[in-house]
Amino acid sequence: MLEIFKGALPTLEIYEKYEKLAQEKNCGACCVFCGVVRKENDISGLSFDIYEPLLKKWFINWSKKLEQEKIFLAMAHSVGDVLVSQSSFMCALISPQRKAALKYYDEFVEDFKHHAPIWKYDLKNSERIYAKERSFLLPESGLFAK
Repeated sequence: MLEIFKGALPTLEIYEKYEKLAQEKNCGACCVFCGVVRKENDISGLSFDIYEPLLKKWFINWSKKLEQEKIFLAMAHSVGDVLVSQSSFMCALISPQRKAALKYYDEFVEDFKHHAPIWKYDLKNSERIYAKERSFLLPESGLFAK
């Protein structure tokens, strides 16, 4: 399950979906990560651009990898502006037992930060400024390199 939302994520609604998915799959572990925009460097928020075809491909590859371990993947991300203290990213690794999900938890989030085709901008003084120093080059991305 991959969802894209315009603006801040409705985190409680998304969490309910993830918990329901865990119940439907008879899983005991629903390991959720929620990224919250923090106040730093005088920003009022962050803004995001997404190239959906590449994101879907990246997500499907991860889903297939995790399904081999009987882990189900769910993810939501914002496109557009997200203000300080709002959430822009949520994911859940859902499995029958916690050890399987936790085994991949950090690896998934780190791979997301480095390889998902999402571009981040700072919102500062009513401007949208590309966050180049906190961005990573996408491998084999051609025109979509950061």
